[in-house]
Amino acid sequence: MFSAFANIAKIPELRKKTLWTLGLLVLARVGVFIPLPGVNLDAVKTGISGGAGGFSDFLGILDMFSGGGLSNASIFALGIMPYISASIIFQLLTAMVPGLQKVSKEGESGRRKITQWTRYAAIVLCIVQAVIITSTLTGTKYGSQSLVSMDPMWFIAMSAIVLTAGTAFLMWLGEQIDEFGLGNGISLIIQVGIVSRLPIAFGQIASRFDPALDSADTSKVGPDTVVILLALFLLMVMAVVFVTEAVRKIPMQTGKRSQVGFKQQHFLPLKLNSSGVIAIIFAQSLMILPMVMGRVPIGWFQQLMNFFVFGSFMYLSIYLFLIIFFSYFYTAVLFDPKEHAENFKQNGMFIPGIRPGNDTRDYLEAVVNRITLVGAIFIALIAVVPQIIQSAIPAVTHDISGFFGGTGLLIVVGVALDMVNRIESHMLMERYEGFLKGGMRIRGRRG
Repeated sequence: MFSAFANIAKIPELRKKTLWTLGLLVLARVGVFIPLPGVNLDAVKTGISGGAGGFSDFLGILDMFSGGGLSNASIFALGIMPYISASIIFQLLTAMVPGLQKVSKEGESGRRKITQWTRYAAIVLCIVQAVIITSTLTGTKYGSQSLVSMDPMWFIAMSAIVLTAGTAFLMWLGEQIDEFGLGNGISLIIQVGIVSRLPIAFGQIASRFDPALDSADTSKVGPDTVVILLALFLLMVMAVVFVTEAVRKIPMQTGKRSQVGFKQQHFLPLKLNSSGVIAIIFAQSLMILPMVMGRVPIGWFQQLMNFFVFGSFMYLSIYLFLIIFFSYFYTAVLFDPKEHAENFKQNGMFIPGIRPGNDTRDYLEAVVNRITLVGAIFIALIAVVPQIIQSAIPAVTHDISGFFGGTGLLIVVGVALDMVNRIESHMLMERYEGFLKGGMRIRGRRG
């Protein structure tokens, strides 16, 4: 491992890309600590970390993706999530709208058009989200503290422009990392933001640690609890790596023979978890709505929304169902068995033992449905682990439990694996030993 890091410095191109990436990520983190004018930071942090209800839960999720930018009321408070949301929207529309499908098949020019439209949509989402959040901040108080100490209308107009510019700047940084750095810039910005919360989690564990713990004190953690949390964290990381890397390889053959006289054989890799974190993001977005709507001052409506209280049986049941549903939905959008079967037939490829055409389509559909079910159940279980830990160990806060599963852990592990593969590729091209023994790459990431 240490020799692999030493080899990074020996490859000029890789060293330059690494330094570029680190420098741009540092720049992205600096903006998190530049606050908006006119905001009471103490009151905002109290509302996010100590408040209750849908508004606080909603802010807590946004704060995680912005790397603490929202709790600091910074110019990067929206983070990169508007661009991620726009990308998901256009990805879904491209799969369902014939016009966009035609544009996407135009090659590089078509991809550039869709990317440009995605940027425009991200700016629109930025403005809408900025207005909603700033309007809520101006009309919210926690105790006797007001969140904003200036004229509400001026604050909303100014903050909407600044927050939109902040997200646009993060989008630009991500593109610079793609062009001059190691790549995958947008995901790296999100990952660094999530990882930056680790010191907060460690600090909370340290402040609650008591070597001579009294079993009646639920606000403290003892040595046995710390050991359990550490073992569970390692177990969850291994589980997420397994789910992220697992693929089902469908053997493929061509009717043509190679120069040595053998039929060429290939594999079609089908990921166990095709939806990634998208299913959890969609499910979280829908589950936030009842908590936010529960603030409506109507008695019977508030009682109805109480069934969706965070951590309740009804909440967890619906949350699990939505994750499984969106896993199937997103996989169906990304993978079309009929299209693949037609492409195989046109290119003279076939699955051994399966007739080309409809039989191939039915076989691929059956395989995808089976592995998607397994992957969806894995992802659903990983998503609810933080809530289970919070219920079982009252001293564990959301900042701590968020590293034991859910969206944060999936993003951090997935991006880390992708970075390892990218660095391995550079090292293998230069014939340097990589992170893995013998310079071998992680299996399953690209089939």
